[in-house]
Amino acid sequence: MSQHTQHLDAPTHEHAQHDPHAGHGGGHSGHGGHGGHGGHGDHVAQFRRLFWWNLVLAAPVVGFSMMFSMLLGYELPGIPGVEWISPVLGTVIFVWGGRPFLTGAVGELKARQPGMMLLIALAITTAFISSMGASLGLLSHELDFWWELALLVVIMLLGHWIEMRSLAQTTSALDSLAALLPDEAERVTADGTETVSPDDLQLDDVVIVRPGARVPADGRITQGSAEFDESMITGESRTVRRGEGDQVVAGTVATDSGVRIAVTAVGDDTALAGIRQLVETAQNSSSRAQRLADTAAKWLFWFALGAAVITAAAWLLLGSPGDAVVRTITVLVIACPHALGLAIPLVVSIATERAARAGVLVKDRLALESMRTVDTVLFDKTGTLTKGAPSVTHVETAEGVTDEELLAIAAAAEGDSEHPLARAIVAAAKDRELSIPTATGFTSSPATGVSAEVDGRTIAVGGPRLLDDHGVAELAVAEQWREQGAIILHVLIDGRVAGALALADEIRPESRQAVDALQQRGVTVVMITGDAEAVAQTVAADLGIDRVFAGVRPEDKAARVESLQKEGRKVAMVGDGVNDAPALAQADVGIAIGAGTDVAIGSAGVILAGDDPRSVLSVIELSRASYRKMKQNLWWAAGYNLLSVPLAAGILAPIGFILPMSVGAVLMSLSTIVVALNAQLLRRLDLRPAEQPQVEASKG
Repeated sequence: MSQHTQHLDAPTHEHAQHDPHAGHGGGHSGHGGHGGHGGHGDHVAQFRRLFWWNLVLAAPVVGFSMMFSMLLGYELPGIPGVEWISPVLGTVIFVWGGRPFLTGAVGELKARQPGMMLLIALAITTAFISSMGASLGLLSHELDFWWELALLVVIMLLGHWIEMRSLAQTTSALDSLAALLPDEAERVTADGTETVSPDDLQLDDVVIVRPGARVPADGRITQGSAEFDESMITGESRTVRRGEGDQVVAGTVATDSGVRIAVTAVGDDTALAGIRQLVETAQNSSSRAQRLADTAAKWLFWFALGAAVITAAAWLLLGSPGDAVVRTITVLVIACPHALGLAIPLVVSIATERAARAGVLVKDRLALESMRTVDTVLFDKTGTLTKGAPSVTHVETAEGVTDEELLAIAAAAEGDSEHPLARAIVAAAKDRELSIPTATGFTSSPATGVSAEVDGRTIAVGGPRLLDDHGVAELAVAEQWREQGAIILHVLIDGRVAGALALADEIRPESRQAVDALQQRGVTVVMITGDAEAVAQTVAADLGIDRVFAGVRPEDKAARVESLQKEGRKVAMVGDGVNDAPALAQADVGIAIGAGTDVAIGSAGVILAGDDPRSVLSVIELSRASYRKMKQNLWWAAGYNLLSVPLAAGILAPIGFILPMSVGAVLMSLSTIVVALNAQLLRRLDLRPAEQPQVEASKG
């Protein structure tokens, strides 16, 4: 049971009593999807430069190729040495432009993990050896493939450039998180202030954050208050009021006024650093779908190699060594499993980036992947479906007193109290924009109540003992409120009952929409709480939840999750990530909510930086959309290879159809581009919940 729940069950107010990527394989990323992304920007620039320079070199290689001129029917100029233009520049292209693929192949061989880089290396090396042999007169001129080699390398570089750029775009969330920190911080010193780098801040330093400026480090407000834009951390667009004693997070913006903040965390201990680490870990983690793609890529290598050997043997038996080389190279090129290697990593990278931008932090890829199969969501009540703090839910007045008057004088009497119930009453009066009169002579009595002089009258606010001390009866509605699990405070004017206030842990205005949306999608919603049955049933009835576990201690919540799983359900547990840790770990997917300043929660696979329960729906939508993209990409990548390899081998040669090697290279690159573009469509998925109106306290 959380502290909030304990408070509402047994309040200690003076007067209240309550009965109830892949690593870069020598130039290629994408295969396997593992590895960091710090070098993606460098790799994009590398492939961009290589592509353009080799494209320039390829033009004369193709133009001065004897085979190409014969193909198009034009004569090469009678310049001495013109026949060596293609071999010389083609060799440069092979060594320079083909270097990423050749070194990648060496890396795959050393790791004993043959893959797409080895396939490309085999293709261009075979083309280079046969072409050089033809140029030196050692082989038939029919084996002169300089122009095909040049186009092959250029097209491969283009495909890798586009692929690397797509992967680099998926790291934009991490880059933008790093960019959230300001370049400078204004630190308070004995002599005034000084400008320092956020990296130079120490614990307990005091910094000034001026209007419109970003917070340089996690901290606690020591002076002032301001509206903070926390959307970059929580995904929620509305600003949040933060005042003295409140925690603020690095990267958030004070929008309307300045504050002073005492630094409580710096560097890797900040929430921002934790979020970045979570996103990076998720993008580099493996999952069932990724392991399937990795296995398929390895099998595809052997499939392509076997097809190439059979192709070479078949064409040699037919007495056509030139066609044997061309067909073999085409098979090796077109079977490169680039698209397959990119199919899963790119989808997951984009999904985790989109989630991070919406305040949904995916710590474990497997959790995101499993979310699509969840059919039951178990919500912890306090702090998840409710705000976890008391608020005024009902106001009842005696004859001659209005709701506004009662709330105003109660707030005046409670003004000097720091108790949560007192602050809830004052907050309710301020939310209604009431004018709170000045009170004097404030006194408080434990377990009884408070009293003060307001406009010449004695105002007392308290629980049952206050009524006993004055010999007055409670209002009739109090019994109904008590059955609903509310805390009841009566307000007395000069010893006479003027009205009563019901306080309860307020339901979040977004909770009903979250429950309705989940149920509409066929997901069963269950609530679990340590509160008494009456309190739990009241909240469940308001939210339309049919199944409730009430009076459950924290150590017993995991057993309730297990009982749902024994019913054959796939359970996602949503809790605050602290006292719900065992249940979060037991669930098929653990989701910690409201963890904007504490992202390092080991028991949850998904962490919601904000406290909007509708974000759970966003996780389900993201999981289902990601899975659809994974399936589409896998079907395209694998199906494309299974259909195109026989064509590349020349299976339709008897009817006159021969797939040119250059066309095979284009098709291979196009398949990679199709997969990349399909994954990019995930960026259109809107994960931010719509704004909902606030629910005001109403008269009961």
